[in-house]
Amino acid sequence: MQERQGTIGGTTYLLEEPFLVLATQNPIEQEGTYPLPEAQVDRFLMKVRVGYPSKEEERKVLDRMASGQPMPEVRHVATPKQIMEARRGVDQIFVDDKIRDYIVDLVHATREPKAAGIGSLDGMIEVGASPRASIGWMRASKAHALLQGRTYVTPHDVKSLAGDILRHRIALSFEAEAEGKDPDMIIGEILDGILVP
Repeated sequence: MQERQGTIGGTTYLLEEPFLVLATQNPIEQEGTYPLPEAQVDRFLMKVRVGYPSKEEERKVLDRMASGQPMPEVRHVATPKQIMEARRGVDQIFVDDKIRDYIVDLVHATREPKAAGIGSLDGMIEVGASPRASIGWMRASKAHALLQGRTYVTPHDVKSLAGDILRHRIALSFEAEAEGKDPDMIIGEILDGILVP
């Protein structure tokens, strides 16, 4: 991903900007599913949970797919040039030093919760988030602010992305799993334990 190229059947293809990788993850128990190494998982900006559709949504899917009608035509909504311009707009979003420190404090709390004043999480996290999490979190917070029509990042932007940014970057200890904790629960405790600037 970071090299912006892919190899299929021994042939390497360079991928032009804008470059984006989307992947799905099946439950580990399913045949043919293998967990990625931590270093590869960390390269994904977010892990967004997508649940089952509502009954109404599933009915729409059923009606559309079982009708025998041709698939709806997919059309682009933005050109590559427009996407690159939007990225430049994200770069212009202001992030106060207090917000930057808040992001770093949150990420550090995944590594050393006791030192961050969250003693209840001591021994619950086997592996904390990497510096790549801090970088991605700030970029995503800037994009979130832009989508909200603002030219600056707020603590709400940061907090609203916490689960998506961190859930795949922290590995829980056996003790945490034995207590029935999941990454989102741990992230919630971190957000509760670190003061908002």
